[in-house]
Amino acid sequence: MAINPHELFALSMPWAEIVLRGSAMYWFLFLLFRLVLRRDVGSIGIADVLLIVLLADASQNAMAGEYKSITDGMVLVTTLVAWNQILNYATYMSPKLARLFEPPPLRLIHHGKVLHRNLRREFLTLEELRSHLRQKGIEDFAEVKHAFMESDGNISVIRQKNAE
Repeated sequence: MAINPHELFALSMPWAEIVLRGSAMYWFLFLLFRLVLRRDVGSIGIADVLLIVLLADASQNAMAGEYKSITDGMVLVTTLVAWNQILNYATYMSPKLARLFEPPPLRLIHHGKVLHRNLRREFLTLEELRSHLRQKGIEDFAEVKHAFMESDGNISVIRQKNAE
């Protein structure tokens, strides 16, 4: 089968429609993220990552024209955002649901001793762990009573009492 350059590069719809679809979805998603999803980048949870992946797919279909209208894409995106908000509210209101949907903190250091098994579980190298500790002003593992990887991927540290 030969490749036809004309088919490869030909527009499947008028360029103005592509620009309109792309612009409409860009501004719709921009306003949606600006007004509804106000989380800091460091606090993105599993549900938020899933939402971003699903939004990318839904908005791509709306921009590419695989839906019959831009409104189809907007309705789907709104539905996904609504479910994300419902899940966030439910986990806020119910500690049991929060424990079910959010992974517990993973201990990385216990009384100055690095828990290598847990580092491997998260594919975190010793140098990456040292880097996180240096950012918190800690030079030696012995200064750490406990270090945890939190559900949002951040590392929290509790210093030994005798450490500065």
